[in-house]
Amino acid sequence: MATDINKIIANLLEFYDFNNKTIVTVGAGGGQLIEYGRISKHVIAVDYDREALDKLKETLVKSCLEDKFELVHSDFNRSGVKGDVVMFEFCLHEMEDPLSALQYALTIAPEILILDHWPDSRWAFFGDEDQKIVKSWSALNEFPLKKIQKFDTFQFFHVYEELYQKVKPQGEVSINRIKGFQGKTNFTIPMSYGFALI
Repeated sequence: MATDINKIIANLLEFYDFNNKTIVTVGAGGGQLIEYGRISKHVIAVDYDREALDKLKETLVKSCLEDKFELVHSDFNRSGVKGDVVMFEFCLHEMEDPLSALQYALTIAPEILILDHWPDSRWAFFGDEDQKIVKSWSALNEFPLKKIQKFDTFQFFHVYEELYQKVKPQGEVSINRIKGFQGKTNFTIPMSYGFALI
């Protein structure tokens, strides 16, 4: 992995107390951050993408956490699940209407925890997600925040091809933005991210 996931997990566990809580997680994807499940009471992972849930299941089995997680294949806004906190894992910016997603989240849990790229993140720019991220943080600012914190890290790449493969799914804009890295080796791209609690 290009980023130090263990550091992100450590920051997350320091930022929020997951102990004995039921977590509704949105965007758990490949399960990179699932360590919070060890101290949680129960985790309900909601995803509309069946392939992402299958990948999460594999990761949970390898980590011996499958008994802690319940996987729900559903659109988040129609999931009907309940918990102590809804956690958006680097996905709020991908939602068509981040404001309505946050409003819905408050109907199913008393707290919302957002993990996402920071609006000025260079990595978000190269991934062509910068405008989406500005939109999602603007939606977030419509709510009273109990806590917010920014973190800085970086993405590391041995060769340009690694970067290309990582951003390729994002499309042509992203591919054009990374052209300046062609021919470079052992390089980094700054990545800022933040956690916020409503």
